Amino acid sequence: MTDWVYPAGTATDGAWQTSIGAADSQLDVPGWAHTGIKIAVLAPGESLSMPAAAEERIIVPLQGAFTAAVDGQDHELAGRPSVFSGPSDVLYTGIDTAVTVSSAAGGRFAVALAPAQAAYPTRLVTAAQTPVEIRGAGNCSRQVHNFGTPAALEADRFIVCEVITPAGNWSSYPPHKHDEEKVGESNLEEIYYFETRVAKDSPAPETSDPVGYARVYASDERPIDVNVEVRTGDVVLVPYGWHGPAMAAPGYDLYYLNVMAGPGRVREWLISDDPHHGWVRGTWDQESIDPRLPFTS
Repeated sequence: MTDWVYPAGTATDGAWQTSIGAADSQLDVPGWAHTGIKIAVLAPGESLSMPAAAEERIIVPLQGAFTAAVDGQDHELAGRPSVFSGPSDVLYTGIDTAVTVSSAAGGRFAVALAPAQAAYPTRLVTAAQTPVEIRGAGNCSRQVHNFGTPAALEADRFIVCEVITPAGNWSSYPPHKHDEEKVGESNLEEIYYFETRVAKDSPAPETSDPVGYARVYASDERPIDVNVEVRTGDVVLVPYGWHGPAMAAPGYDLYYLNVMAGPGRVREWLISDDPHHGWVRGTWDQESIDPRLPFTS
């Protein structure tokens, strides 16, 4: 484990299976300031509360259905059987807002968060309202759920989305960066929370170990070198540098939840491609979208 890689179970905090970057997180990541993530599993009838804090949050069901109580109002999140079943209802809560999450049948959920100052109202974004984008082509085809992007959600600091990559495909590709405030690029930290599964119709045996791979490397004189195998529950932090690909191994589908925020004045995702690999975007017009997409329930 490094400061940038947290395998499942290495960032626990009380009831939270993962707690990184939140106002109450016990884990101290040097230099990490703009984003956070929490993951929890609730037993049937169990609940978990987050006190009001100077951070905005999005509650994201990963498996199961939930109720999120905010200011005396219950918001029903229909959820989904798994992250590979297509979009889910999500709930945005602004700064200084306490929230209690419960589940009648039990399940697993994530909280994407960012320290913030400006107040925005609580908002439910349903699965039907979630913009679904098919990005790339050929073996770079992947499905993006843009529920927390500037075009879909009013918020102060963060940009949040999730990506499903079919078995054998490359995602977060070509490698790109967003670590400078300049024309055409914004400075954003980024979190990747991963889940993996055996793909439908895969001949993988029941004893198989679904894996994916993630890559981060230096874009300037600051050293960073992450080349890691990932499984369900693992987190990779990207403080700066080129990142990509996130690779779904043959036979195994790959999911990740992205949380981005930074110190810039404008909330926008502007990137620069690694000039050695950016040419690949020009090939997608000649390729077909992977027929396994979209993933739906």
